[in-house]
Amino acid sequence: MVASGMTKKDMARRLHIGGKQVKEGWNILNIQPGKSVDFVGDAADLSQFNDGTFDEVYASHVIEHLGYQKELPAALKGIHRIIKPGGVFRMSVPDLETLCKLFLRDGIDINGKFKIVRMMFGGQIDEHDFHKIGFTWDFARHYLGRAGFKTLRRVREFGVFDDASSQKVGGVLISLNVEAGK
Repeated sequence: MVASGMTKKDMARRLHIGGKQVKEGWNILNIQPGKSVDFVGDAADLSQFNDGTFDEVYASHVIEHLGYQKELPAALKGIHRIIKPGGVFRMSVPDLETLCKLFLRDGIDINGKFKIVRMMFGGQIDEHDFHKIGFTWDFARHYLGRAGFKTLRRVREFGVFDDASSQKVGGVLISLNVEAGK
């Protein structure tokens, strides 16, 4: 039963992987403990969650930190498993094709190029801040399809959290934002 004044959407369970920003209706899973973190764990091992627990899972600039041989497939299969039928996974990752074009653009100074390199390979400020794969639309479709997602749609921006999914460099959005439906 839905409480008076609340919609079914208000009652939905949502998981923000790698998040820090508290937002009503969202639980946060992060590899590092923190005051806003509801669950501590690795995105490649979602065994702490039951099948079909969440209506929506969101990960912005997290999935590229996983090794493409084992960690990435395990994480995407795990995300698919914990999403309810009809649920959605929203994934934002640095768009390698866009970053390569920006890096080669005339007029970018050494500081600008270094900023782009950090987006490609991670900020490397701690042991978790290294990128292990560069994503393109083709790679995203391949990995998400293998994990069992049926509908894939590229979107310009999510606008759900104040995060890198809307980040611009030189006026250009640098993220590949994908909605994957179960």
